[in-house]
Amino acid sequence: MLLAGTVVLLVSGLLVWPLTPEVARVLWACVTGAMLVPSAARVVGELRRHRYGADLLAVLSLAGTLAVGEYLAGAVVALMVATGRVLEAAAERRAARDLSGLLARAPRNAHLRHGDEIETVPAGRVVAGDVVVVLPGEVVPVDGTALGEGMFDESALTGESRLAARSVGEDVRSGVVNAGAAVPLRASAAASDSTYAGVVRLAEQATAERAPIARLADRVAVWFLPLALVIAAVGWAASADAVTAVAVLVTATPCPLLLAVPIAVTGGMSRASRAGVVVRDGAALELLGGARSLLLDKTGTVTAGRPEVTDVLCAPDTTTEQALGLAAAVERYSPHVLAEAVVRAARRAGVAPPSADDVTEEPGRGVEGRVGDRLVQVGTRPTGEELPHWAATALRRGRLDLATVVWLTVDRVPAAALLVRDRIRADASRTMRRLHASGVARIVLLTGDRSGSADEVAAMLGLDEVQAGADPAAKIARVGRERERGTVVMVGDGINDAPALAAADVGIALGSRGSTAAAQAADAVIVDDRIARLADAMDIARRTRRVAVQSAIVGTALSVLAMIAAALGRLPPLAGALVQEGIDVAAIANALRMLGGGHRPRSGTEPLLRRFAAEHESLAPVRAAVRQAADGLTDGITASSDAAVRRAFRLLTERLLPHERAEESELYPSLRPAFGGSDGIATMSRGHAEIERLCRRLGRHLAEEPRRLRPDQVDDLRATLYGLDAVLTLHFAQEDEGFFTLADGTAGTDGTEGTDGR
Repeated sequence: MLLAGTVVLLVSGLLVWPLTPEVARVLWACVTGAMLVPSAARVVGELRRHRYGADLLAVLSLAGTLAVGEYLAGAVVALMVATGRVLEAAAERRAARDLSGLLARAPRNAHLRHGDEIETVPAGRVVAGDVVVVLPGEVVPVDGTALGEGMFDESALTGESRLAARSVGEDVRSGVVNAGAAVPLRASAAASDSTYAGVVRLAEQATAERAPIARLADRVAVWFLPLALVIAAVGWAASADAVTAVAVLVTATPCPLLLAVPIAVTGGMSRASRAGVVVRDGAALELLGGARSLLLDKTGTVTAGRPEVTDVLCAPDTTTEQALGLAAAVERYSPHVLAEAVVRAARRAGVAPPSADDVTEEPGRGVEGRVGDRLVQVGTRPTGEELPHWAATALRRGRLDLATVVWLTVDRVPAAALLVRDRIRADASRTMRRLHASGVARIVLLTGDRSGSADEVAAMLGLDEVQAGADPAAKIARVGRERERGTVVMVGDGINDAPALAAADVGIALGSRGSTAAAQAADAVIVDDRIARLADAMDIARRTRRVAVQSAIVGTALSVLAMIAAALGRLPPLAGALVQEGIDVAAIANALRMLGGGHRPRSGTEPLLRRFAAEHESLAPVRAAVRQAADGLTDGITASSDAAVRRAFRLLTERLLPHERAEESELYPSLRPAFGGSDGIATMSRGHAEIERLCRRLGRHLAEEPRRLRPDQVDDLRATLYGLDAVLTLHFAQEDEGFFTLADGTAGTDGTEGTDGR
């Protein structure tokens, strides 16, 4: 409304000037006075906080034009100030960092057990010693000790995606979710003194203790304002005319700061939004552009946040497809997070589960059902008998891979072991390289997960440091220590990350599957749950900062030259205002660069990328068959190991090699322009050649002995099969990271692909 009124009165004055100059002067004086009042009030508020900035010069200019009767010049200054207010409001509106997400999740009621009776009461009535029954799917309302066995999803507090089994006598913290049957607990603290209430208080304290953020425009004004006053005073003293001083102040009105900087920041926020990152205010974008330290949560941030089946190890008489089909047949009836992983693995492999009957689930043990005439169980390790050699190998693989082992037994006999773990995001490694390249000096993995798993992830991603086992308080403490080095960015997705997100200079939450509490405590939200957007946001923030600084410095430098001219009497107030308008146009034109670009048009290669990425998933049983055939040769040539080798070769020739050849002839030619020609993907083509070579070698082995392999072939067969397994694992990972993430629009913010500078 202020801007609209300013424009109306200024234009009205220009229209009536030829007829009644005095009326025009009155209108312009009203415009100047109307803008002076709120501007002065704002400056007084800033001065009370012992701060001053670009607004003080605007107030001096407005007051000076009124004092010497230069009303048109004052109206022009008022227009510039009003426009700056509107742009700044759009660029730096702050959303309240309330904690409604944390509070909404907090349990309101608890179920107290009195003998055989259960009473539902407000959670605040629970005291230490009460017996509380937590129903399936409920959030534990108070800290307590388990009075029965249970399974709990503790990811909200620890960030670790796996379920935790709690036996009688073990501690259970408030805020975790009961993922099994109803569990009785003996409360060890009241709700207000429990773990979850502490997380809420930490977030409140961290939010309240955030340091005030100075705008870029104000930081420039710190030296520009005294300089303008000195030049104005010198001009006044030299000319003995107050109009000269007013002309200097009008010329010095910092509109490159009041207009160009907010425009650049607004453009950067708009560009970040188009890249999938919503930034809550301009101050956060400015800080992000200067960040040197980055703290990352692990689970759900650099990892997918949910367990996935990474390998299937089978008994000699069982194939991967058979194992996945039987496991999914009973697991699809279970809501367990590991059951969902098994069902997804079968779906990706193209395996249709058979029907199952009489399916039952025992919390903490697994699922059991009948598939045809066979009794199928999926869950914990079989007990009561010694594991066969292949199963012992699978157990060791699980320990070495830091994976959870889900066992499949058929008629009480182990048939397969499914290795399950939380995978690193395909685009995480490249994102870390882009962040380092953009100027981030330190990237620290800050997680509540175990040290072994955290160290493994950090090593794979090339991170600078790891702090594992960190609870919300430890995360806040680490943020505080990192802030001593400079601006700190915290990235996370869970409730346990919310306090650290609020404490950091810039908190960034992954919003697609992340908690509401994390999103509300953060300064920016990645809306599509892709970690690559973090590098996009960093690139945008740094470019925004560069453009804003360029606009501010160039604009103020030209203003200094204009001020000197005004002090020498070469520019009267109105002419000075018009010259300042020209400077504004130049500074704003530079700032407007942030409003354009930033969107990579859809490429014709994307359907191919999606097609071949889907084929990677469906080829998992082929790769598993190669490893299974190699493992099967441990005991030499047997009927089952011979059959496994021949089956692996058949799958390789019928399914995998056609996929590799299609990539070479269809996908790679379409990618060459984006990767600088054939040399950019030559190493990937070399991978195809090595896969073909090893497959031919395996074929020659089988051609020599078409009926039964010989013992003297075992060593070379194992070397060939394990070599194929290693090359396929590396090659698939390189394509997933280097190529297939591009199908989702991962691009650099300046129109380049987000692949290490290409």
